Formats: sequence, structure tokens, C-alpha cells
Amino acid sequence: MRNIAIIDDNASERLVLKGLVQDSGYNIIAEGSNGAEAVEICRLRSPDLVIMDVKMPVKEGIEAASEISQTCPTPVILLTARDDEDTIKRAAEAGVMGYLIKPVRQEELAPAIELAATRFQEFRALRDENIELKGALQARKSIEKAKGLLMEREKITEAEAFARIRKISMDKRKSMTDIAEVIIMAFEKKGGV
Repeated sequence: MRNIAIIDDNASERLVLKGLVQDSGYNIIAEGSNGAEAVEICRLRSPDLVIMDVKMPVKEGIEAASEISQTCPTPVILLTARDDEDTIKRAAEAGVMGYLIKPVRQEELAPAIELAATRFQEFRALRDENIELKGALQARKSIEKAKGLLMEREKITEAEAFARIRKISMDKRKSMTDIAEVIIMAFEKKGGV
């Protein structure tokens, strides 16, 4: 069961939305009346998803969604009374995962929640994979540079340079990337290992 936070400055609309969410089989773990409260709820309670109005006092929904995306990533579905292109564009730029027009209908709610949660998980998986690939690419660049320095300065083959890095890595119980970085620093600072 997903834990949902509902943020809307209109108490009666929040109450109706709470009923719809609970009737759809979800758990309400927090409620708030402005964007600043939404950010705080995400930091303290870590909901699985936030359903939040766009127009609110203190901090409006899109601004809050952007801050949530940066500080405590959580999927956000925005609620709005009107459907305009500028609001949708700003919502997308803020990392919003879903968008519903008021009044929310029961049959739209669960699909929107599940779609937003799924899209968010896919986005996080892609981001994590991207970070991992960048790390692997950087590691490979370091190892290639260290091999090149060893080949040039020690007059050895590429296979010998790679074997030397690998052996030092195993002997020191450090990653090949760490050893490559040390080799690069040693050659660049002292002109040799």
C-alpha cells in the first residue's frame, strides 16, 4: 500500500481528496496546506507520493515540487483548476510526475498515482544507471591514462602496463581506478613512479 501525502490549502477539497485516495486503497500519512509544508512533510515523513495543489499560499505547488525533487526526491502529482500550457511546462521542468484537473474523479486517481510512481522509479533507475556509467567511463579514462603514462615512461607494452596496475591493485587491495589515480598523480608531480 502506497503512503500518500495530500497538500491543498482548501480544507474541504483536501477532505474530499483524502476520501478518494483512501477509497482507492491508499494510506494517507500526512496532510498540509501549503508548499512549504509539503517540502517539510517529504523531508520528515518520506511519503511514497505527494498529491499537491498548484495555487497555494506561502509556497506554490510547482515551486514546492521543484524543491522536493532536489532535496528529497518524491513523485508529485499536481492538481489544478485549469489546464494551461504554461503551468504544464513549468510542472514538467519541476520534475512533476503527474497532473490532474479539479475536480478529481475517482476513476482517474489510482491510474494517475500508479503511473506517477512507476515513472518516478523508472526515472530514478535511469539516473542511477547514468551515474554508474559516468563513473565507469571516468574509471576507464583514468586507467587508460595511467597505462599510457606507464607505457611511455617505462617503455613497456599496453598489456604489461595493465598487468602492473592490476597487480598493484590486488597487492594493495585497492581498486584499479584508485591505483591509476595514484600513478597519474605520481607521474604528473614527480615525473615518474
